[in-house]
Amino acid sequence: MAKRDYYEILGVDKGASKQEIKRAYRKLSRKYHPDVSKEENAEEKFKEIAEAYEVLSDEDKRARYDQFGHAGVDGNGGGFGQGGFGGFGQGGFGGGFDDIFDMFFGGGGRSRSRNAPRKGSDLRVNIAVEFEEAAFGTKKDITIPRTEDCETCDGKGAKSSSDVETCAKCGGSGEIQFKQNTPFGQMVQTTTCDRCSGTGKFVKNPCPDCHGNGKVKKRRTVSIDIPAGVDDGMTLRVRGEGEAGVNGGPAGDLQVVINVKRHKIFKRRGNDVLCEVPISFVQATLGDEIQVPTLDGKVKFTIPEGTQPATTFRLKDKGIPYLRGSGRGDQHIKVKVVIPKKLDDKQKDLLKEFAEISGEEINPEHKGFLQKIKDAFGLD
Repeated sequence: MAKRDYYEILGVDKGASKQEIKRAYRKLSRKYHPDVSKEENAEEKFKEIAEAYEVLSDEDKRARYDQFGHAGVDGNGGGFGQGGFGGFGQGGFGGGFDDIFDMFFGGGGRSRSRNAPRKGSDLRVNIAVEFEEAAFGTKKDITIPRTEDCETCDGKGAKSSSDVETCAKCGGSGEIQFKQNTPFGQMVQTTTCDRCSGTGKFVKNPCPDCHGNGKVKKRRTVSIDIPAGVDDGMTLRVRGEGEAGVNGGPAGDLQVVINVKRHKIFKRRGNDVLCEVPISFVQATLGDEIQVPTLDGKVKFTIPEGTQPATTFRLKDKGIPYLRGSGRGDQHIKVKVVIPKKLDDKQKDLLKEFAEISGEEINPEHKGFLQKIKDAFGLD
């Protein structure tokens, strides 16, 4: 028989808050507790309610349940789950040995792990940087929303330290135990304490700023050091700048994904920089000294005589710095020979004279001289 939806069991909407889930559980557990209820099948209904609450009151389990349904929490919700004794981690006692101890010995080990300090969740943010900033490094200030410990109560959730007391219902364990008859005999079932939500502590007078949660949402500006040599798609990890930890645990990390903007001139290949430099066919033929753009500014470079189209030259150590280690890549210059589209009569006569001196015959029936130049240089 298929399990009922946990939200349906507790009579709450899928978007219900933790407080609404808690109130619904308390109301139903009082109604169907086997020791006091006269309802038919009260014990089965109570087990079902306890299982639903154990999953929906735990943020991690609830997230898995919302995404995968019962398959995401088999063995984590209380009772035997859908898989009977079908192994550890998949159905049955999905939590492994901890769940076995919960069932037979009252869950003494699990309460310790529930209240143990836990690291906060990581945050992820994308940041755009210029090509030169990625090459040489920079510093960026970004503003992020995150959960932090309440400064007023230092994350305790209480107006003062004296307002925090050990939960009287569970004795500080965070769990409530009750006996359960099964085909294998009487066993002890353990559920999260509904008075303290499993923390083992009860706040008499909540903090006015965080309303007893111990956590507040804030927008915080964080300064990010972008190291020289980062590439597009890389992720930087900033320790301790994520969500606040749980039960005194450390804060999570901030993961910064780098998006490098395109450059008008340069392209990147590993740690090398590529660029295309236009020259005239006269410069390609006779050679010339030209200025070439680099990441460090313009530099002089000599184009040798007789340079062919698409020839590539190298400028050593003018590329991207290595992210880990010293030194830089190179810059590769690819020359693009530009053929003039329009010539005046004098320019045409000079070219014809050059052709005659070179022994080329100028015949209208043959290809034009400019076309021969294009053919010779492999240009369209």
